[in-house]
Amino acid sequence: MTRSDSFYANIWIAGSAADAERLCRDYCNRVGLCVTVTPTVFIYTGGAQSGVLVRLFNYPKFPAERDSIRDKARDLAEHLRQGLYQESFSVEFPDVTEWVDLTSVSRSSLHPEATP
Repeated sequence: MTRSDSFYANIWIAGSAADAERLCRDYCNRVGLCVTVTPTVFIYTGGAQSGVLVRLFNYPKFPAERDSIRDKARDLAEHLRQGLYQESFSVEFPDVTEWVDLTSVSRSSLHPEATP
């Protein structure tokens, strides 16, 4: 039996599950990683949206340090954000959840020509 300290990262992001699987496969092949991709539906006031939960964990066969798992989760989440054309995502760890939202960036800084 092989053991490692339990630790995980969950990436929550809207978008196509099939596209997320392809993006995860590309990423995992490039950096050497194993993840799960689970389709989900985000239901919120006034609507709903399809998305995925991508989970990384400290797999005892290939143990990693917590900071390494955190860094890979953040990097993969950004890879997914770009590939799924999203403006936001969350990365959940056992002790904290981080929300990245590009819509909070001033629109005028993204498109200065639109400023009157």
